[in-house]
Amino acid sequence: MAARIQTLYLFLVALLAVASMMFPFWSFSTIRLFLVTDFASFPDAGIMQVISSYAAGIFSPLTAIVSLAAIFLYKKRDLQKKLILLGMIFFLGDLLSGLASAHFLNQYFSCTCIAFSHKPEAGFFILLPEPVLLWLALKGVKKDDKIANAYKRL
Repeated sequence: MAARIQTLYLFLVALLAVASMMFPFWSFSTIRLFLVTDFASFPDAGIMQVISSYAAGIFSPLTAIVSLAAIFLYKKRDLQKKLILLGMIFFLGDLLSGLASAHFLNQYFSCTCIAFSHKPEAGFFILLPEPVLLWLALKGVKKDDKIANAYKRL
């Protein structure tokens, strides 16, 4: 289990998913600084911003849990592949919900005619390596499956 490279990839995905919850995803600078983070909603911005903020807070831990569970399912490679693909879907949900939250807050500030600037923060950049690591882990599982099937033929 520990000697396989996909274990490292899946563990890094879990660490990145947890770390993305601790850092802000997007920031808006007006008279004061507004940080878009998991579970940090701005009710004045509308219900869609609140929903997408909470969705981002749900998808991040799900990505971490699924990737950690996939580490321990090294003997059930088909299930491990499915969990890695599920982790990719959770990553997309996390990324899109964070971007939607930032978008709706951007619309709110645009409508209020307040001068503002916005930029991505560390939480956004921490998420970006996750799909590459999940893809590499999936390739490693497929390689293990190929090796195991080759030994069965002998």
